[in-house]
Amino acid sequence: MSFFARLMYRALVWKESQRARRADDHLRTRKAHLDTGKRGEPLAYWYLRQAGYTIVARNRPSQVRAGELDLVAWDGPILSFVEVKTRRSAGAAPPEAAVSEIKQKRIVKTAKEYLRRLRRRVTYRFDIVSVSWEPQIGYHVRLIKDAFKEH
Repeated sequence: MSFFARLMYRALVWKESQRARRADDHLRTRKAHLDTGKRGEPLAYWYLRQAGYTIVARNRPSQVRAGELDLVAWDGPILSFVEVKTRRSAGAAPPEAAVSEIKQKRIVKTAKEYLRRLRRRVTYRFDIVSVSWEPQIGYHVRLIKDAFKEH
């Protein structure tokens, strides 16, 4: 992708690594958990941009039901609905494990609503961006294409 996207991604990784290192000394609270998730979304955004995705929506809420699409992006001719999961610990399961079957169904329903509003036929899939923080190595971002299917 563009030099700018690569530069922004690297700068954001550095900045968030510094923040996370400072936060490691504090007790984990509900607010800290939400802050970790909020840190992961910009990292995922810039990671996808540098991978060639064209982002068309961020944090897109459902109009009729509870749910939200973290990112909606074009990967070439394929529309990708991207769920972003961020974790701070290696001891726990990987971030993508938090996308349960119930969560998948909610994402699928919200994506179908988005597609109805788009009013054209497109090929689409569901991806997950897994963001993990390891104090020794920093952030690790991994893209899992076609992570799950409609049930």
